[in-house]
Amino acid sequence: MYLNKALIIGNLTRDPEQRALPSGIAVTSFSVATNRVWNDKDGKRQESADYHNIVVFGRQAETCAQYLKKGQNVLVEGRIQTRSWEQNGEKKYRTEIVADRVQFGPKAGGSGSGSQSDAEAPQQSSSDNEIEYPQDEINPEDIPF
Repeated sequence: MYLNKALIIGNLTRDPEQRALPSGIAVTSFSVATNRVWNDKDGKRQESADYHNIVVFGRQAETCAQYLKKGQNVLVEGRIQTRSWEQNGEKKYRTEIVADRVQFGPKAGGSGSGSQSDAEAPQQSSSDNEIEYPQDEINPEDIPF
């Protein structure tokens, strides 16, 4: 059995660029940064960022080009692919994630979609490691399936 699956959650490092294939299919590319924080053996806090090249095809490519902006949070699910080409007699390689699904996060610097008032918006947790759960009990009868 083989599996080639990538799941990335991060922020766009630049605005998406849309192009079209000769067949007319839309292609959008952008880059996503993911951050990692850890303590080294001396207990010092270390940070690192990785950058991922993303390629999206079809209608989803058009939507990404229209709505995504630099700094926005995004979830990308797809497969890893490395392609190669010749440029000036030199072999070049590029590894990228070909997206099957792109889910938009809140806009950078904004409060999200704007559909919730401040009173209705969920409160942010004071700690990044702590999850804020709703206070109301969930009634199984209210679940529509």
